[in-house]
Amino acid sequence: MTRNETEFKTALPLRPTSPVAMVPATRDTLAWKIDALELRMVGWWARHGILLLRLALGVVFFWFGVQKFFPGLSVAQDLATNTISVLTFGQVSPKVSLPVLATWECLIGLGLLSGRFLRLTLLLLFAQMAGTFLPLVFFPTETFKIVPWVPTLEGQYIIKNLVLIAAGLVVGATSRGGRIIHSAVAAQTAENTQNLHARFRRRFHRNPEA
Repeated sequence: MTRNETEFKTALPLRPTSPVAMVPATRDTLAWKIDALELRMVGWWARHGILLLRLALGVVFFWFGVQKFFPGLSVAQDLATNTISVLTFGQVSPKVSLPVLATWECLIGLGLLSGRFLRLTLLLLFAQMAGTFLPLVFFPTETFKIVPWVPTLEGQYIIKNLVLIAAGLVVGATSRGGRIIHSAVAAQTAENTQNLHARFRRRFHRNPEA
C-alpha cells in the first residue's frame, strides 16, 4: 500500500463493526431529528454560501457605485474625493475623481454579480478597499470622535470595510473552483490531498494531474 493510500484510508470514518450500531432505532428521537436538520442546513450553506456571498458583495458595490454618479447622493463622496485630492496633490478634481470611482465600484459589482473575470475583479476590489482606509489617516477629526477608539458615522462606514475585505478573501479562495466542505472528515481528507498536490508542484514544477 502506498503512502497516499495509507493517508487516505486513515482519514476515512470508521464503519460500525457491530450490527447493533447499524440499527436505526435512534432515528425517532428528538436529538437525531435536530442533528439531521442541522446537517441539511449546514450542507445547504456550504453548497450555496459562496455564491450568495459573491452576489451580496456585487449588489453592495454596484449599488454604492451607481450612487456616486449623482453628486450629493452618496454620503461617502466628500471623504472619497478629498482623499483622492490629497493623494494627487490637488491635481484631480472631484468632477473627475467621483465618476472614476463610481465606474470602478460598478465594475467590481458587475464582475462579482456575473462571476466573470473574477480574479481581475477581486484585484480591483482589494485596491479600492486599501484606499478606503486612508481617510482615517488623512482626516482623523472627521472620522473619529476620540482617536482611535470612537469613530464617527463616517469612520464606522470605513471600518466596516474590513468585513468586505474578508468576504473578498473568501470568494477569492474559491476562484479556482474550490468549494466549502461541511464534513470535518471529508475536509481533512481534502486538505491532505491538497497538501500532497502542493508538495508535488513545489518538487516537480508541474501539476500532479498532468
